[in-house]
Amino acid sequence: MLEHGGRLRAAAGEYGIALSDWLDLSTGIAPYGFAVPIIPADAWTRLPETEDDLAGTARDYYDAAAVLPVAGSQAAIQMLPRLRRNLQIGVVSPCYGEHAEAWRREGHRLFEFSEGSVPRAIDQLDVLVVVNPNNPTGRLVPLARLLEWHERLASRGGWLVVDEAFMDPTPEQSLAPHSHLPGLIVLRSFGKFFAMAGARLGFVLAQSELLDQLDAALGPWAVAGPSRFIGSVLLADRDAQHQQRERLLADSHRLSALLTEHDLPPTGGCGLFQWVATEQSDRLYEFMARRGILTRRYRYPQSLRFGLPANEHDWQRLADVLSAYRETDA
Repeated sequence: MLEHGGRLRAAAGEYGIALSDWLDLSTGIAPYGFAVPIIPADAWTRLPETEDDLAGTARDYYDAAAVLPVAGSQAAIQMLPRLRRNLQIGVVSPCYGEHAEAWRREGHRLFEFSEGSVPRAIDQLDVLVVVNPNNPTGRLVPLARLLEWHERLASRGGWLVVDEAFMDPTPEQSLAPHSHLPGLIVLRSFGKFFAMAGARLGFVLAQSELLDQLDAALGPWAVAGPSRFIGSVLLADRDAQHQQRERLLADSHRLSALLTEHDLPPTGGCGLFQWVATEQSDRLYEFMARRGILTRRYRYPQSLRFGLPANEHDWQRLADVLSAYRETDA
């Protein structure tokens, strides 16, 4: 399995620091969320029913013609490569590693390249995968460029798969309103923006025919009843979403300023994290981990991703450790 952020228990064991003493900045999940509604008893006792409000509420939230709820966007990442065979797949990298792994695992021919190489490669591809905003760089590909790539692929029966797991703070940049177009597949995560990663809920936005095919492949009861209920409630709460969006964007800007103040100016970022490419990434990762702050380390390129602190105590703790690290170079 690929390495991911959020492995706090493993870090606690490795560094000998109690679980409760960690500040986990490794995931890019919002550190604060929404008031969790009381889950009705029948959500636990009955099998999930797709005739509830979830799909309709999600269509309204994403401004999409058709959506399929899934058990986190990871479920779709793993299943989409099984719907077609023997394809030429392009993945704009670096990005979330599960995309390339899922297509490779199903025997497709895989090519990973930079965004700048897409125009030269796209006419030889059956599927192009883009993470937007990118994880970990935070890079946003302009909508017009994505739609141009989609048109070139769709004209030959190809797919453009766009993973928008970190898009919720900037919905105006989303391809969701275009997801009715043939060959366009948009993946959305519920857990990151709503701070409900444990609910394992996500959505696929695409033409209904493709969603029906994916639904059949995933099988019945793919999303748990309690997750369906919580998703229906929170996706309808526009006031809370607005407040969450404003707070995340402000805190992301604050994090960028804090890192810059300590001689670690971000190379990129989005509303849920900041990304610092530095040859000191291993040293900085270890320095912070030994003081109970977990970040997400990347080997290629050498870099760290910083999630957002949850409160003033956590902000001060991060600032203190960054100051101590800077003093080691003085």
